[in-house]
Amino acid sequence: MTISFNHLPTATPEAGAALGEAEATGSPMIQVEQLDKVFEGGFQALKNVSLEIQRGEIFALLGPNGAGKTTLISVICGLVRASSGTVRVDGHDNVADYRQARAMIGLVPQELTNEAFTTVWDTVSFSRGLFGKPRNPVHIENVLRALTLWEKRNNRLLELSGGMKRRVLIAKALAHEPKVLFLDEPTAGVDVELRREMWEVVRQLRDQGVTIILTTHYIEEAEEMADRIGVILRGELVLVEEKAALMRQLGRKELTLHLDHALEQVPAALAGHDLALSEDGHALVYTYDVTRQEEGTGIAGLLADLEATGIRVKDLHTRQSSLEEIFVSLVRERA
Repeated sequence: MTISFNHLPTATPEAGAALGEAEATGSPMIQVEQLDKVFEGGFQALKNVSLEIQRGEIFALLGPNGAGKTTLISVICGLVRASSGTVRVDGHDNVADYRQARAMIGLVPQELTNEAFTTVWDTVSFSRGLFGKPRNPVHIENVLRALTLWEKRNNRLLELSGGMKRRVLIAKALAHEPKVLFLDEPTAGVDVELRREMWEVVRQLRDQGVTIILTTHYIEEAEEMADRIGVILRGELVLVEEKAALMRQLGRKELTLHLDHALEQVPAALAGHDLALSEDGHALVYTYDVTRQEEGTGIAGLLADLEATGIRVKDLHTRQSSLEEIFVSLVRERA
């Protein structure tokens, strides 16, 4: 089942002209400039955050608990007022043009806050009405079917499992056909099968031009879904990069050499290559930085030295660092 959106009508002719100009010039869907948020008591949750998110991309925001992910989303969505800085959504300032900016956004919050005695159909339909959208049973049905909720449409929310309630939150966020969808830990507590179903829904939305911003603790989710990745630590946006480029720049590769005969230790003649010997002695592992183009990876020299020592290699394979390893490395570097 595919979810189809009819784009939101503009509120006024002037707004329509501004929107058309924004789309024509290819301006970002989200523009965040020099954003600070200091809570009462002095805690600074966001520090000089600037960010642009392009139309129709999937942007993953990564960071440990307390890094500022949810605060940043809340400020962009207009739920929390920034201490300083500006946010524009599709060209609309989210303070001066709050209604227009907020109408562009669908938000799937981290917390389950559904109304326990309301049916699935009623709560999703009500969410559409909150944005002044006319009734559209066909759209609501499409959303529920895409999220495997159609058979539960008449169930009260208290009768649903945690995973089903998470789907309802997504359905509520999609009810008014937003151009931007924020997913704050969307698959927390959801089983693997449902998680992959939800990823497919997100891809469908992206293919229709919806801009997706997600925060997640599941690194494989960002690795699977995102076009670009941002890392936030202690309220500061420390890195924004295309996923493929990030993997190239910060990733490391392991070359594992499977040997004909086991070694008791790494020979002294190979000491300069920083090799690790497997527990059973049948493999040598060489780790290298894929970005050292000017210096070379050192593999050619390693293979020549292996041949000189008489060590025979029967097989070899390489492994690229995962996004999780890159993320953990970044966090440790900036701890």
